[in-house]
Parts: sequence; C-alpha cells; structure tokens
Amino acid sequence: MSVRIARRVPPAALSAVLLAGAAACSGGGDTTAVPVTLPQTAHSSAPSPGPARLVPTGPAERAPAAAPKVAPGVSARWVVYDRTTKKITSRRSAHRTVRSASVVKILIALDYLQRRGGKVASADAARFRAMLRSSDDKAATHFWNLGGKGALVKRMSRRIGLTDTAPPPAAQPGYWGYTAISAMDVAKTYRYLLEKASPRVRSTIMGHLRRATRCGTDGFDQSFGLPGATKRAGAVKQGWSGFGLTPPYPCTNGARSAGGARFVPAAAPDLGLGRPVLHTTGTVGGQDRWIVVVLTLNPAGASYRSSVNRITALTRSLTKGL
Repeated sequence: MSVRIARRVPPAALSAVLLAGAAACSGGGDTTAVPVTLPQTAHSSAPSPGPARLVPTGPAERAPAAAPKVAPGVSARWVVYDRTTKKITSRRSAHRTVRSASVVKILIALDYLQRRGGKVASADAARFRAMLRSSDDKAATHFWNLGGKGALVKRMSRRIGLTDTAPPPAAQPGYWGYTAISAMDVAKTYRYLLEKASPRVRSTIMGHLRRATRCGTDGFDQSFGLPGATKRAGAVKQGWSGFGLTPPYPCTNGARSAGGARFVPAAAPDLGLGRPVLHTTGTVGGQDRWIVVVLTLNPAGASYRSSVNRITALTRSLTKGL
C-alpha cells in the first residue's frame, strides 16, 4: 500500500509517549531482551498451535540478541513474543503509537469475518484475498466502508483488549491508514488470531498472510522486513506509507492498481505525518511460535530502498536464532 490512503494513533502502560511526528529522533525507549509476560488478550487462554507449516521448534530456536541497533534518524518500536514460553523476549517502545498504514487490514479482515460467522461472501472473495496477500488498498477501502469505518476499529479493540489502537482522526474517517497502532497491540492482535479466534477465522486470515505476494497491487515490493530477514517467516502483513504513489524500482509480480486518495495530513492527533512509515509484522518458526512486530518511522524524505534496507537489517537482528 502506498501513500494513497493514510493511517492513525493511541497510548498505554509500558512507555506510552505520543509520537512527535515532526521530530527526527531514533525512537528511544524501553529496549530489552529480558523476558516479560505479554498482557493477556480480552479473552485470553493458553495458546493453541494454529495452522502449522514450518519445521518444528528445536535447539537452535532461542531468544533474539539483545539491544539491536536502530539507524540514526529512525524511530523504531517492536515486540518479539514467544508463544511457547508466553514471554516477550525483546521489546522497545512497545506502547508508542504510529499510523498503521496497511497493518490495519488485519483488523479490517477480522471484523468482517467476525460479523459474518467466519465466512467470506463469494462476491468479496477476490477482494478479501487481494487485501491480505497483496495489500490492495481499493479492497481495504471496500471492507472499511462495509464495516462502518472507525467503528470497526473500536469493535475489534474492545474484543481483543487493545489499549493503544484508535480510529483515524474524525476529520478523515475514510483514511484507514491513519489508524493508530502500537507494537504491543499488533502482537496482541496476532495472539488473538492464533489463540482466540474461531478456527475458520484463523485459517482464513493466516492462510492468506502465509501466501503474501512479493509485490503489492500498487507495485511496491513488500518483501522487506520479515520475508527478507529470515527463511522461517510464516504469516506476514506489511505496511508502508509516505513514499509516494510510484514504486521506486520495479517489482516482478503483482499489478499496479490505479486510484486511491493522495496523502493528506491530519490535524490531530499526531501520527508521524510528514515522515514515511514502514512496518513488518507476522510470525516466525514452527506452529507460529514467535510473533514479531517491527514498526518504524523514517526520516522525512527517506527513500523507499534505504528504509527497506534499514528495517530488514533491524528485523534480521531481532530474528537471529529464531
């Protein structure tokens, strides 16, 4: 998803500090590799394995290295959660918010399926698939409107127990990419999906995320972060915004889609507008053992290629040994 449809914001209880979008700093905060318990989801219980695809866990699977380096000028927040030990193995600014870009498409899909008993209408099947696999913006707008726009964010936040997630600014209700998210809330969303959602909902969404295409339908290469950092990546949902509407280099698959709104700054709250965002989220390891969420706010004017290289290097350091 390009900068066409934008994104959003909230706070919480780790190091909740509202994002100063105009400030170019390296997102300081609570970087740690000391295991801590991830706050429980709204209806939390022991993790169920979810759809297995990769090889089983083994001796080589261990917590990632401590204190990965963040490039100058980049504000980064992340969570790495081990579903086997039920511990966070690494985190940084886990409750600090930023606009979601296309990561919100997971909530859009969850809400749609929750309201339909886990079934995708035949008329919506192609759009639903394109939204999750190829991050199609037009499809997301269709389901966003169908779900009542920001109302679906509120519904899913209550259901999952999200504390930092919020709808887009009232003046821009159609800009689903201005949804405010935090690394902790995205990790909670994956936990809910893997451990609490119905088997049909889980298999539908995770099945599509496991088949994410290299290219988005807007022509941007979405193989950065998790797919480029580790061969053990499972389900993946990426997000990008603020890099313009034209991909900086060709991507080998996926058709470019026309249309979509151009980037329009929101008056409030601050979502890091004016600085490009690049997010990588998903699972790593057999039976989706690790949930990995890396959200970045890049320097104003940063190129897509340099931002991609930075987030992939950061994600590689976080997933080393997983």
